[in-house]
Amino acid sequence: MKEAAPRYRQLADDIAGLIRSGALRPGDRLPSVRQTRASRGCSAATVFHAYHLLESRGLVRAAERSGYFVAPAAPPPPAPRERAPQPVAVSEMVFQLLGTGRHEILAPLGSAFPSPSLFPLDALRRALTAGNRHISPTELTQQLPGGHASLRRQISLRYLRLGLSIPPDEIVLTDGALEGLNLSLQLLTRPGDAVLIESPGFYAALQALERLGLRAVEVPADPAEGACLDAMAAAIARHAPRACWLMTSFSNPTGSLMQPEKKRALVALLEHHGIPLIEDDVYAELPHEGGPPLPAKAYSTRGEVLHAGSFAKTLAPGYRVGWVAAGRYAPALLRAKLSQSLSGSWPAQAAVAHYLAGGDYDRHLRALRRALAEQQRALRAAVLHHFPAGTRVTRPLGGYFVWVELPAGHDSLALHRAALAEGISLAPGPLFSVGGDFRACLRLNGGQPWTPTLARAIARLGELIRSQSA
Repeated sequence: MKEAAPRYRQLADDIAGLIRSGALRPGDRLPSVRQTRASRGCSAATVFHAYHLLESRGLVRAAERSGYFVAPAAPPPPAPRERAPQPVAVSEMVFQLLGTGRHEILAPLGSAFPSPSLFPLDALRRALTAGNRHISPTELTQQLPGGHASLRRQISLRYLRLGLSIPPDEIVLTDGALEGLNLSLQLLTRPGDAVLIESPGFYAALQALERLGLRAVEVPADPAEGACLDAMAAAIARHAPRACWLMTSFSNPTGSLMQPEKKRALVALLEHHGIPLIEDDVYAELPHEGGPPLPAKAYSTRGEVLHAGSFAKTLAPGYRVGWVAAGRYAPALLRAKLSQSLSGSWPAQAAVAHYLAGGDYDRHLRALRRALAEQQRALRAAVLHHFPAGTRVTRPLGGYFVWVELPAGHDSLALHRAALAEGISLAPGPLFSVGGDFRACLRLNGGQPWTPTLARAIARLGELIRSQSA
């Protein structure tokens, strides 16, 4: 039976229908949150989520202290181009664009990590000492390739809190999520195979395809709701991919979130065709409200989803502790880990296990989520204030990235070069596709505490953007 859409999604779809039909016209003010609550019998959070979703679709605009208004009609986006599976060659561009060289970075808006100041580093140092106090020399020299047993148990318990029964033996600890994702891709494919990826998508996924000699089948992704399943079904019929790599919750770079019914449909589509899903879910613990969304793995009945997570974005970026809950592929992934790197850092894994067992992780996560939500709101407001009219900015429901689409004709590569010379980093759009698309787009990091330095950096970016069209 099809799962009902969330109430905020139903409300957003109803309003979008009124806009498309002309009943609501550009410039019209939407009913206030209080009016909509009363007429719909729903909560204020439901109305806010609906209006935020409409804003991320470019259908409405928020005006400070005035409410929400129907946005001016935008030209329809070009239809997604059908592309044959392509060899990938992005690593050189990634190295050139993300390497800052001799530039001193004052505003790290291009970073992929939150600020270290948001993590409990002192508590982790104590956990490193306490967690390793009783490790014997034998343990250090005869480590299990699957990783520290106590940490696998703690991760299993976190899955159980989501309602997922994943035994510790299915969990393979890795040196960060990226090692697990790369091992999974290597396990499932052979050189020359086609792999489904979203576009825009995480550049490290593109680099992994390049390294393994794989071909990318890009599936267009909505900045709010993730990969288009109709386009994915068509790509499967044409190109017979061997695997699929997606971020389903708070993706990098757009912050998109697939809703539960869409995750269920995604898994059903892929399992129908026997295509394993590599689910990169490193941002799932960072919703701005409520608990983590269920992963697509929750809807798998055949063990065909390899679910990758990490503590790098939530707790301990320098410890390089990630994992894959690999379903029926767990034994093979364990052998791949053993042949490639034997085992991860036992002291780091013991430290994280000790910290999780102490019960402070959820308290830390609540504070981290609040901070990221506030920082992202401040960043987004500054972008809308300082960037040219017609700029579109996503409003993700979690994570810390925003995806910025500049008016046509602007060039994020040129902007990157000009900004870097002034100590401002950003991630230009062409990093996130095989063919160098999204030239007028950029990703900004809202994981840094909002400071006058960052505020000045956004204002300066606005000036640099305007100078492109002068």
